[in-house]
Amino acid sequence: MKVIAIVGMPGSGKGEFSTVAKELGIPVVVMGDIIRKEVARLGRHPTDENMGIVARNLRKQHGMAAIAIICIPVITQQNSPIVVVDGIRGDAEVAEFSKAFSEFYLVSIDAPLQTRFLRLSERGRSDDLQDIAELVVRDDRECSFGLGKAMDLAKVRIENSGTREEFQKKVRDFLSGMMGQ
Repeated sequence: MKVIAIVGMPGSGKGEFSTVAKELGIPVVVMGDIIRKEVARLGRHPTDENMGIVARNLRKQHGMAAIAIICIPVITQQNSPIVVVDGIRGDAEVAEFSKAFSEFYLVSIDAPLQTRFLRLSERGRSDDLQDIAELVVRDDRECSFGLGKAMDLAKVRIENSGTREEFQKKVRDFLSGMMGQ
């Protein structure tokens, strides 16, 4: 099984990458869904702040690879030669997935701060941001989990500063190549 994990700053295009993968019939495991489920289980509202608190607590209790460890059984249950994992947040998760899957590929999605803010403020999720300063705080929090280090480990980088269609084409081309290997 090939496991293609996506890493990128909030709003960089990880969700759009996942959408393209699903359109190609590739199952997607979203790491943030693990955190959203835990937020719901705790009876909290799924705000950005609560998501951050729960993510920190899971990592504090179970180590920096906690979310990856929870996701591994979900990934292995997929009946597919390729699975996309949406939402790597740190280098410890990269290490955990690399140990668990012999064909592990890490893809970094890169996009400018202003572009990411516009996307995040328009997507309609409960943890969306209202001010660019909030995004800077969120970026700092994500980097405290090792996000920057994880992005540096990626062998594949896809720039997402153009149109949605341009990015979708880049992702389709990449995934089609992976499917053909």
